[in-house]
Amino acid sequence: MKIPNTYEFENVPIEKSLDANLENIKRILGNTADLLISPITVSGVRAAVICFEGMVSGFNTAQVVVKPLMRVDIPDCTSEKLYSHVKENMILSVDTTETDKYGDVIRTVMSGFVILLIDNIPSAMCFGIQGYSVRGIDEPSSEGNIMGSHEGFVETVRTNMSLVRRRIKSPVLQFKLFPISPRSKTDVVVCYMADRVPKALVDSICHKLKDLDLETILGSGYVTPFLDSGAPSVFSGLSTTERPDVMCAKILEGRVGVMIEGTPFAIVIPAMFTENFQTLDDYNFRPYYATFLRYIRYIAFFLAVFFPGIYVAAALFHPEMFNSRLLMNLAAAEEAAPLNLMWEALITLIFYEIIREAGVRLPKSVGGAVSIVGGLIIGDAAVSAGIISNPMLLVCAISVTASFVIPSLDQQVTVFRLAAVVLGGFAGLYGIALLTAFLLANICADENYGLPVMAPVSPFTRKAMGDVAVRLGFRRMGKRGFTVEKLNGADIRSAAEREESGDKHNG
Repeated sequence: MKIPNTYEFENVPIEKSLDANLENIKRILGNTADLLISPITVSGVRAAVICFEGMVSGFNTAQVVVKPLMRVDIPDCTSEKLYSHVKENMILSVDTTETDKYGDVIRTVMSGFVILLIDNIPSAMCFGIQGYSVRGIDEPSSEGNIMGSHEGFVETVRTNMSLVRRRIKSPVLQFKLFPISPRSKTDVVVCYMADRVPKALVDSICHKLKDLDLETILGSGYVTPFLDSGAPSVFSGLSTTERPDVMCAKILEGRVGVMIEGTPFAIVIPAMFTENFQTLDDYNFRPYYATFLRYIRYIAFFLAVFFPGIYVAAALFHPEMFNSRLLMNLAAAEEAAPLNLMWEALITLIFYEIIREAGVRLPKSVGGAVSIVGGLIIGDAAVSAGIISNPMLLVCAISVTASFVIPSLDQQVTVFRLAAVVLGGFAGLYGIALLTAFLLANICADENYGLPVMAPVSPFTRKAMGDVAVRLGFRRMGKRGFTVEKLNGADIRSAAEREESGDKHNG
């Protein structure tokens, strides 16, 4: 039977004829140049070994699959005898599967498997002998630490699974691996602790992933909008991490982790806003020093978002907030600047964003030089020319530097810093208060899978504040067996059941 259309092969059964199967596979894959088909004869029976060049190890394929098959000698061998012998008596790979559908054959061979087809057998055997080049395990680039592990996730989900398993050697740690996206068939892994996560939550997440209607998935950002809450929200109800130790800490608290082939950033569901101010080093430092660093991050977030806006509002509408000497110094500095304070701040901050984007997109050997040239030379020239005043440059520099302390909130900080400047320039401190009220109302009203994003602050959970307001020592924290489902206001199980039933009804 010929497959009528290249894309209508998913559930088509494999045929008995080896020639027909090879013809159909070539038709599905369009005679692509990297498809390798090796016809062989095993004990007088025709067979074929199929793989993709560069996806498997050629040496291992020859040593582990082809040579053992060529040594097979079965008296009066038939296709059925050969198939039974290979299936029951030969261990060609630990990762071995069988399939009778073309869709599974195509997906597995593109995942680095070697396919064995035998004439007159309407089934294929798939051997996992992946040998494609992968990036080695390295230190995470976006989440630095001093005393913690220096291992980070890579782009291969099977390697990432091992990084998690090495840290949690528990039989209740479960992995679900399946392909998503009808075109790209990207492998995704859902990991969780079976005794700490409601089954309805796992089922709801898996259902959403399997229903994704995307051409391809090239990063975690493709998936997060479909897993986040549907309500308009400033801050996300999920988080991403490059660190396997952070992932392990989260899933031990009753979260679900999602790892996607091709990206080192794993998704954690659900997440809380206060976690943006926590780092792994907090739990390696002394509690009093970790608490000090926590408040440094809280202050840095406030400065990053509101400092330029408050300065603009105070200078334009509330000069009585400054003492006379400071006010005179500021007035003298701003006297030579030709622009309004609000426009001065906006130009400075936007110019910084341009410099940062250039530094990120250019090669690393050039990016640092661009940042130095833009930050020092051009900034100094702008002040010397009287376009920007020294106080404004200082305020913006403090705000930008403070944003580096909380990189996970960089997108929100950038947008609302500019919003604070505009509202402060038009409405003074009343505009800043309006922006603050909007942010608080939005974040306190948001939840994801039944967990309030602002938990444990709102709703308030006194026991959990030992890791939010301060960082208590492990002896006093008492976190053994703690899960996010125990927080006040959390209703993860019921919310997941509602979402799952809603998804099934819509489907």
